[in-house]
Amino acid sequence: MQDSLSQTFAALADPTRRAMLAQLTLGDANISELAQPFLDRMSLPAITKHVKVLEKAGLVVKSRDAQWRSCTLNAEALRAVADWMEQYRSFWEARFDRLDAYLKTLPKKQKSEGAKNGRQRKAK
Repeated sequence: MQDSLSQTFAALADPTRRAMLAQLTLGDANISELAQPFLDRMSLPAITKHVKVLEKAGLVVKSRDAQWRSCTLNAEALRAVADWMEQYRSFWEARFDRLDAYLKTLPKKQKSEGAKNGRQRKAK
């Protein structure tokens, strides 16, 4: 059984599903509206499967009002992802701070030579 964070990342791994979530940031939409940008390359049943993956991950909530089935973005489900990523943001900020401090200790000539060598490597 997958934990919720793994389900969320699995749902976010697909560009179609990320595009659907981006669309839902603009407001609620039904399946047909979500499908519109993708109908040239995928079927409505395929779109429905994508929505089910998002729903299972808790990123989308579907409601039913008579014939209308509305999908709503559940931004709260992204909080676990943001919290998990926060520890790595702190890690990389600390690394960049140490790199910055180290670069400030280098003599100016050595810095410019290092930058020049980096540009030469990229040009090759």
